[in-house]
Amino acid sequence: MIEPSAALSSFVEDARNKAPVASGHHNDNYVCKLPESLARRLGQEPGTTVLVRVRRRSALPVVIRTWQDEGAILKAVLPHLPHVPTCLLRAEDFSVHSYVNGVPLSTVCGNGKLVDSRLVSALTGLLTQMTRVRRTALPPLPSGWPTHGSDSQAFLKTLAREADRQVRMPNWREFGGLFSSLGVPEDALTRFAERVPAMARRPYSLLHTDLHRDNLILPYASQDGGLVSVDWELATFGDPLQDLATHLVRMRYPAQQWDEVIGSWESAMRGARPAAVTGFDTDLRHYLDFERAQSLYPDVMRAARWLEASFTQRDLDRATREVERALQTAERPLRLRGLPGREEIERALFRWHAARHGGDVNGRDWLGKAFDWRLDTERVPLTPEFGTDQVKAVLLAEGAAGADQVFKGASHLNTVVEVAGVGFPVVVRRQLPDVRRRERRPLYEHAVLRAIHESRVPVRAPRTLALGESYRDDPFAIHTYAGPDPERVPRHPVDGLRPYEADALVDQLCALTEVDWRSLDPGAEDRDFYGQLTESLVGLVWELPEETTQLAREVGLPDGHRLEELLLRHRVTRRAPSLLHGDLNPWNLVRRQDSAEFTIIDWELALVGDPLYDLVRHMHLTPTKQAIRERMFGRWEKRLGGERVVGWESDWLVYRWLEIVRSAYIDLDRLVSREALEAPNVRRAVDSYGETLKAALEVLGLPVPRAANPYLGLALAG
Repeated sequence: MIEPSAALSSFVEDARNKAPVASGHHNDNYVCKLPESLARRLGQEPGTTVLVRVRRRSALPVVIRTWQDEGAILKAVLPHLPHVPTCLLRAEDFSVHSYVNGVPLSTVCGNGKLVDSRLVSALTGLLTQMTRVRRTALPPLPSGWPTHGSDSQAFLKTLAREADRQVRMPNWREFGGLFSSLGVPEDALTRFAERVPAMARRPYSLLHTDLHRDNLILPYASQDGGLVSVDWELATFGDPLQDLATHLVRMRYPAQQWDEVIGSWESAMRGARPAAVTGFDTDLRHYLDFERAQSLYPDVMRAARWLEASFTQRDLDRATREVERALQTAERPLRLRGLPGREEIERALFRWHAARHGGDVNGRDWLGKAFDWRLDTERVPLTPEFGTDQVKAVLLAEGAAGADQVFKGASHLNTVVEVAGVGFPVVVRRQLPDVRRRERRPLYEHAVLRAIHESRVPVRAPRTLALGESYRDDPFAIHTYAGPDPERVPRHPVDGLRPYEADALVDQLCALTEVDWRSLDPGAEDRDFYGQLTESLVGLVWELPEETTQLAREVGLPDGHRLEELLLRHRVTRRAPSLLHGDLNPWNLVRRQDSAEFTIIDWELALVGDPLYDLVRHMHLTPTKQAIRERMFGRWEKRLGGERVVGWESDWLVYRWLEIVRSAYIDLDRLVSREALEAPNVRRAVDSYGETLKAALEVLGLPVPRAANPYLGLALAG
């Protein structure tokens, strides 16, 4: 590396004023002619054409780099691939290379087109020639690189960890919230590394790792070689099978040509280094999985950054399609659950972009129109402490939120933010647009929360601060935040309640009976509550998709008619109705630091009915030991007393049976549809589906059927 002189700096500045001939991951490339003063210094003839590679300081870190000095790599490669460029000069933020006078393969044979078989042979020949480069000729490897020069498993694990360290981590502050809203967890690459299986051992060699059509030059002069590989900045040292995998994916071969390329590589490598093909047919898929997994991060970040240069509906559509493609490609290798649909992706990208501009849409008429959100002040009036300025600030902060502030549930995306002018954190709740609503919502959540607070009962619940719609009629609600603070993840009783917590929850459920529910559901007192629940469940069963209905029949679950007959055999004592939460799973109970009480969140399934039902449904959704169950029932009976608890000893089992049957249908549908599997309560439910199905059939008094495919039952049981 040299310190640039005034003449050299002027030369580079002149180069930058030209249009780049190509742009790499971190560099813009300019073709220039050397002035006489620089030509002598570099040992070249005046007027020699060179390539000036200038580092873009604003470039995103989106690639894994083993070495920083591309010139040292080229020097090691040159004896074996004599037509590669030579690094003539290297400075801190630019370098000057010899120029390969020719045309990129991408110009004459674009992505997706068949590549002539002779070119395929030349390409795989390049990959095998790299194995001749001796390790000692290359720069030192980074600390922690696999020390055994043939351990394929260790090499792939290292790649996955380096992708996390060099690509995900530096970008997580800027893009983490976007990835979280798309359902990509922070530890996805770490978990991928942990799952890398044992692989065959193959001797390490130099790898290019970025051999695609733009980096392959067809020279105009035959003495310059028939095919020249350029842009070696991502080269590394490891299993040669990884180079084949990246080449297959990044060359964008048509699917029908993959076998030809793989066969050509095997033949060439078997002749040059036979040990390198050991187990390749089994292990290639692991490297392909890694390439598809790690590509998710640069693909999503680049798509989001496109919107910085130009933001129109067409640009947003393009970015949305690219993110959707990247998510679908990475879904299996990263084991992503419940991918968002196109509408959800578009909304997330819009919020991310709007937040970066702070709502300043000057000169962007379309963006200004799109950001014209609307408030529903009739249903939720604003207050002097939380007005339109605060709503705007919150919505902008939502798009800029970090990954640790975004929580994706089964039906809502929740983003916690703090803004100036509001003395407490708030949460923006948005309904996920592509989630099918399996259970009906009889009441409005904002009306339920208002009724609780107006009743002044000792029930800890959020307050609704604002209600409205933003871009593309996307509904949102802004609530007070129930967690400890935005810097720490909320804690939930996922393993069950402690004794004092059980007491506190029962006390809150008893306090709910004092809420005035008549404005919410005036006819509740005249209805048979158990009959209402049965009707709702039967309706849900009739509305299941055909794929779920067919599988339900195979595993022995009855259709709607038969289910209704079986459920209505039971009767439940009528008790005075009260407001119920309706979904007291552990993740809707937020532990507090200052007391044993929980803040109860997510009231979207609230209803009016028998207070016993809320207690029983909680026990169904939350791991509850017998001692805790007895403690809760005893305290509940003592606190309410009289007609509110008569007959509960037999009735609680009827509600429990109903919930077991409900779960058998809902969880089966989630297994089939793969929806909302990233939500922890859904994940836990479907993971234990075999036990749920067995219990439901026992409750209904139905036998376990002998399925046409015996492996079906085994799979569900597992």
